[in-house]
Amino acid sequence: MAEIPCSLRAAAHATPDAPAIMGPAGVMTYAELDGRVEAAAARIAGEGLVPGGRVALLLEKDERYIVLLLAVLRAGCVACPVSTRVPLEGVATSLRIAGCSALISYQDLLSTDLPVLRPEQLLEFSGVMRAQAPITVPLEHPATIVFTSGSTGRPKAALHTFGNHHYSALGSGANIPLGPEDRWLHSLPLYHVGGLSVVFRCLLAGAAMVLPEAGVPLSEAMTRGGVTHVSLVATQLRRLLSEDAPLGTLEAILLGGGPVPETLVDEALDRRLPIHTSYGLTETSSQATTTPRGASREVLHTSGRALPYREVSVAEDGEILVRGDTLFAGYVNADGLDLPLDDAGWFHTKDLGELDETGYLRVTGRRDNQFVSGGENVQPEEIEAALCRIEGIEQAVVVPVADEEFGERPVAFVRARGGRPPEGLSEALAPVLPRFKIPVAFRDWPEPQGPEGMKVNRAIFRDLARGFEKF
Repeated sequence: MAEIPCSLRAAAHATPDAPAIMGPAGVMTYAELDGRVEAAAARIAGEGLVPGGRVALLLEKDERYIVLLLAVLRAGCVACPVSTRVPLEGVATSLRIAGCSALISYQDLLSTDLPVLRPEQLLEFSGVMRAQAPITVPLEHPATIVFTSGSTGRPKAALHTFGNHHYSALGSGANIPLGPEDRWLHSLPLYHVGGLSVVFRCLLAGAAMVLPEAGVPLSEAMTRGGVTHVSLVATQLRRLLSEDAPLGTLEAILLGGGPVPETLVDEALDRRLPIHTSYGLTETSSQATTTPRGASREVLHTSGRALPYREVSVAEDGEILVRGDTLFAGYVNADGLDLPLDDAGWFHTKDLGELDETGYLRVTGRRDNQFVSGGENVQPEEIEAALCRIEGIEQAVVVPVADEEFGERPVAFVRARGGRPPEGLSEALAPVLPRFKIPVAFRDWPEPQGPEGMKVNRAIFRDLARGFEKF
């Protein structure tokens, strides 16, 4: 079994005094991070957890979380970060699906009989331990379990190996250079693969992870931390643009987590922000495709090309297919692992897209979102993109509602700059969309129900649309 050097131990040897984590609690060097991880890993092993055991982490993001995450891996266990936004009953269900044998948390879960390990006990540390002998990690060794977004149905538990994360970081670094002098703002949750990937990228490069202080605007967090790199979803980019602050140290903004409206891309370019659009998914350990540095406006309206160690194709029916060294090991289930591949080894993403002759990918929507209206296929993302090209529209979600005559019709929820959606949206869409794709109703964006997570929860909007009696 092929092995690679432990990135954390290697960085602790190469640059022991370089910052590894920067945040409200101060600066932790690579030597200190490696020492704390080593001490916590020994305590985890002392709790009777055996290599290969699955350990859930239910914690708010801070430097202690990163130490514990890496300690679980150092102990040879599989780390399973759990969303803090899920009700406790849902957490217990997730732990059962993932087959966890222990939980690290400050919370007590009444509905689970798993042993709960307290962070403060695992994190006891007497002082900085200088890096010990180099260590290696098997590429095929299981590393993490990440739950998919669950946009259609129950989330799945995706198992990644060290090799998946390693090659994901390598390919990302080949496209967006990252080195010991750089600082990546950790602006995504650790229970999403996008947040985990920042950790593995920084460890491999010896770069610093910058943890923002809660409640501090993005631009201020970047300025305080001297941030050079950041990962953002569309909502975060929109917020950053509204802050209108100087970002002189910024070298790269990696956009992902879902579609980014072209108008938002254009606004960022007009502000001379160094953006990279991308396409990725949990199953490919984050990015699958990304645009290069200095890409043109036209190229940035795509999701980029396949990064090293990945392959991307589009089937005859328009479905995006992926494979390569970053492809996950499979979904965890009661019988072990399920890795649904076709005969050629491709994973079918259920996303739809197009590849141009130069290999650039355009994502057109998700197959699961498509519905039929009067015998015609309707792809909600097409309507949403058209709405977002209208002046003043910041975000849109289109969902189907039942209709006696047509089966289903589209309804749009619209987030507009300055409040209510502008008048005449149907007329504005008429020149660019066929009549059956024009929404029968336009509703205000439901701020309390529209969570600003990695992806829009379409189920919430479908429930809201059904709550209206007339359109």
